[in-house]
Amino acid sequence: MDIAFLAGFDQVNQPVFENLTVELLNADTEEVRLLKSPLLTRNLAAGDKIRPTNPERGEYDLIERSGNLSIRVFCRGELDSLANTLTPEIEKLGGSLDLQTERALVYTIHFSIGFKQIEEIFNDACDAFDESMWLYGNVYDDKDGKTPLGWWTDQQEI
Repeated sequence: MDIAFLAGFDQVNQPVFENLTVELLNADTEEVRLLKSPLLTRNLAAGDKIRPTNPERGEYDLIERSGNLSIRVFCRGELDSLANTLTPEIEKLGGSLDLQTERALVYTIHFSIGFKQIEEIFNDACDAFDESMWLYGNVYDDKDGKTPLGWWTDQQEI
């Protein structure tokens, strides 16, 4: 089933929603698990457990993180070639390509692979393709885009 999530606001401050596919885990509590990492909605990745709190506004409570990183790649050039370069590298590490649009790719990979190794793969690929860039979807605070959320430190203690 799909649920609309608040992805942000447009130029005239109107809400922008993204429909994300979820699996119902508990009908009584309405707890769901995100099946794929989102393109626009920040602070979530595939496998995260959430509970919608205000479906009309696309709001939710994050119940439990999966440990997965959501990585978004944007490209104005040859996206298929970039995907063909990146996807096998990510799949070798247990990650997946969750979404491909005309100008974007969304990958999911577990943080335990290591930020350094993940960043090297994405930096090398984007360096090889003009007009491409990548960013984490659930690593930095969405208010300033710079402050690390740090949720992975809690995951390492488990």
